[in-house]
Amino acid sequence: MSAALNLPSLVAKVGRRVPAPLVSLHFVAGLELARRLKWLEPPAELEGRSFAITVEDLGLRSSFVVRDGAFRPAWNRGPAELELGAKLAEFLALMRAETDADTLFFQRRLRISGDTELGLIVKNWLDASPRPAWLQRMSGAGG
Repeated sequence: MSAALNLPSLVAKVGRRVPAPLVSLHFVAGLELARRLKWLEPPAELEGRSFAITVEDLGLRSSFVVRDGAFRPAWNRGPAELELGAKLAEFLALMRAETDADTLFFQRRLRISGDTELGLIVKNWLDASPRPAWLQRMSGAGG
C-alpha cells in the first residue's frame, strides 16, 4: 500500500461531498441508540434546542435537535444554537472520559460557539453522564 494513502484526508474528501442531512441522519441514529440504551439521556433543558457537531478532520457536520426528549436530525444547514467542532481524536477522548471539554477548549482543540449558557448545560450533562463499560474498556480506564 502506498504511504501517500491518508485515510482521514480520503474520508474528509468524501465527507465534504456527503449531503448534510445524510450525515445528520446517521449521527442522530447513534445518539438515539445511546439514549434508548440509557447511556445518554438529554436533560429537559435541551428540549427544543438545536446543535451542530463538526468532525473537522473528516469534513463531517451533523445538525440535530432535541424534541420530546429524543434526538432528531435538523434538516436545515442554518446556524445551530450551539456548535462544537474538533478532530475525531478529541471527540473520542471526550466520549471515553480521557479528557474533559474544558481542557480541550483551553488547548484550542475544541471549538465551541453559540449560546454560552446552553454550552455549560451540555458540558455539565456530558461530564456527569456515565460511560458504558465497553467504552471504558476501549480507553483502558475501566475494569
